[in-house]
Parts: sequence; structure tokens; C-alpha cells
Amino acid sequence: MQTMTRPLASLWTTVRQQVRDTREARAADAALERELAAYRSQEDLNDLHAILDRYSDTETADIRRILATQRSN
Repeated sequence: MQTMTRPLASLWTTVRQQVRDTREARAADAALERELAAYRSQEDLNDLHAILDRYSDTETADIRRILATQRSN
């Protein structure tokens, strides 16, 4: 019975950590969405896009996705 408990405890530890990581990632995404919502004027958005253009699409994909979603709403 003891050998079954250790793998189960390890599994639960892994699951808890994954849930914690997911919650933290969602909280970070929500914070980024709130921050980006402050960019409302076309001038602000143009400045932000100019900054984003200095970086690769991979690095800015999340920000660009959020901006596109906010623009369509």
C-alpha cells in the first residue's frame, strides 16, 4: 500500500502545481489585458504598434492577440 501512496501523492503535487501555474498565467493575462485597455486613442495605438514592430512576432504575439480582440469588441 505504501508504494501506491507515493506515486499518488506525487501526482497530486504535480496536478496542484499545474493548476497553480494556470491560475497565475490567467491572472497575468488579465492584468496585461487591463493595461492594454488603457490604449484607446488611435495615436496611442499607433505608438504601441510602432513599439511592437521592433520585436519579433513570437515575442509580441500575446499583446497583438489582445489588441486585436479589444479592437473587435
